Amino acid sequence: MLVASETTAKTDTGRQRRENEDSMLARAPVFVVADGMGGAQAGEVASRIAIDAFRQGLPQGGSAEERLATRVHEANHEIYEVSRSEHERAGMGTTLTAAYLGDGQMSIAHVGDSRAYLFRDGTLTRLTQDHSLVEELVKRGKLTQEQAAEHPQRSIITRALGPEPTVEVDTLTHPVRDRDIVLLCSDGLTSMIAEERVADVIGSAGTLEQAAQQLIDEANRAGGRDNITVILFRVQEVAGAQPPEGPTMIGVHAPEQPPAGAVAQSQPPAPPVASSAARHGTTMALAERAVRTAGPPTLKAAEHPPASGGRRARRYAKPLAALVATAIALFLVGAGGYLASRQLYFVGTNAQGIVTIYRGLPYDLPAGIRLYETFYVSGVPAAVVPADRRGTLLDHQLRSETDAEGLVHVLELGQLSR
Repeated sequence: MLVASETTAKTDTGRQRRENEDSMLARAPVFVVADGMGGAQAGEVASRIAIDAFRQGLPQGGSAEERLATRVHEANHEIYEVSRSEHERAGMGTTLTAAYLGDGQMSIAHVGDSRAYLFRDGTLTRLTQDHSLVEELVKRGKLTQEQAAEHPQRSIITRALGPEPTVEVDTLTHPVRDRDIVLLCSDGLTSMIAEERVADVIGSAGTLEQAAQQLIDEANRAGGRDNITVILFRVQEVAGAQPPEGPTMIGVHAPEQPPAGAVAQSQPPAPPVASSAARHGTTMALAERAVRTAGPPTLKAAEHPPASGGRRARRYAKPLAALVATAIALFLVGAGGYLASRQLYFVGTNAQGIVTIYRGLPYDLPAGIRLYETFYVSGVPAAVVPADRRGTLLDHQLRSETDAEGLVHVLELGQLSR
């Protein structure tokens, strides 16, 4: 199984811009770079809208290329509508390059002049083609690549998200293998540094984080004319990542399939540690207290019961009272549990062994009723989590949404040990 074992994502305003209109997302298996354009910070808004379209992962159904393109079209529609409804945003747009790492291959959706590269065995290969004026001239044989690199109009793009109600999206799928390195970047990098130098930096740096920082530093030293964004991730073959029998409490983001199996009811979750979790733990406690204090309802006997049938009525009174009490208890516990589960999260793995965030409580009620649901699937296999940290993650601890997402984000960036 191929996974992104080491990931780094960095962005810099550059030397000649006041604001950073680039946005990025590095949430394995999805990686996205967007370079916004437009005055009055409209470019920043456009690129952020584009990235937000990918935050919940890809839609279900279809190939990876089709799913990526669906998100791009959704982003284009929203950017276009905002630019029409808000005068100060008129004409805004953004480039976008998105990658999805699957098993043995990587799918890409691309609009504009941000780029995707594959670094393998010391060679850097560009996977995307710029939608720009100079690229069109190169295709027609009017310019060489060397001339295009120095052309004064090289920043003019011919395709972007936002300016039009629909957009044409380039998609492709490329095979990947163990130890490949993937680079996504805005043109603030490639307009400042030659591809040969980019390859040298990636190949010689000790870590991907060091490589990303060095690339940004060299782009700034070369003039830093634009915002600079760099995402790097290493592809790793993970052997023996067999899915567990049931969800392992260590979790991450919304997976495509619900967690298989149930957490044993005899394994109570650890007490909540975040303030929001504590507040909703109180909700559950109040519900349980209501059950305890309600007690079984009593049936008031008539002062002078009829002679016939009185014994039969008394015989059914206690079972009926117990049944009503049980129904009330289940309703109150269920209501309290549902309210609490809306605000509590825990981390585990899904049926494929991928770190996943679940919303709710790690319990199953009778009749197969679950008190949890999938919230986010990260794409990080539990097998790549450092062995000395798994105990901390596998403690069934309830967390706030912010805490759970923060933990998973650290996992996705490969920085858990820091």
